[in-house]
Amino acid sequence: MICLSNAGHPASLEPRKLYVAMDDAPAAKLGFIRVVDESGEDYLFPRTLFADIQVPAKVAAALAAVR
Repeated sequence: MICLSNAGHPASLEPRKLYVAMDDAPAAKLGFIRVVDESGEDYLFPRTLFADIQVPAKVAAALAAVR
């Protein structure tokens, strides 16, 4: 996910930064998404603050290795 805005969450989110999203079907039904924020913990944020992106497999592997 890429953060489009940190409105209401300036200490937790950075616009234009990539975030790892976690599956959370109940939250999604309510318009939220669970992401790992700047603290390293996962929290719910409004889905409207993020956009889905597709990254090449090589990039995804490199990002996964950093965690």
